[in-house]
Amino acid sequence: MRKAAKSIVAALVSTLILGNLMFAQGTINQRERRQQRRIADGVRDGELTRKETRKLERRQAKIHAAEARAKADGEFTAKERAKIHKKQNKASRQIYREKHDKQTR
Repeated sequence: MRKAAKSIVAALVSTLILGNLMFAQGTINQRERRQQRRIADGVRDGELTRKETRKLERRQAKIHAAEARAKADGEFTAKERAKIHKKQNKASRQIYREKHDKQTR
C-alpha cells in the first residue's frame, strides 16, 4: 500500500513539474511571437526605420539563440528562464522606444 502511495505521489510531482515547465515554455514562445509581430507592425506602419528594424531583429535572434543554448542540455532551469525573461523585457522596452521615437521611414 505504501509503495503504491509513493508511486502516485511521485507521478503527481513529476506531472506538476513538467506542466510548469511546459507552461513557462509556452509563455516564452508566445512572447517571442508577440514581439516579432510588434516589430512587423512597426515596419508595416512606417514607425521603424530599416536600421532600427535590423537592430531589433538582431536582438530577437540573440534571445532565441540564448534560449536554444539554455535548452541544449535538456534542462531549462528557473535561473535560465529568468535570464530569458530579463532579455525579453529589455527587448520589449527597446521595441516600444524605437516605435515611438518619431523617426519614420
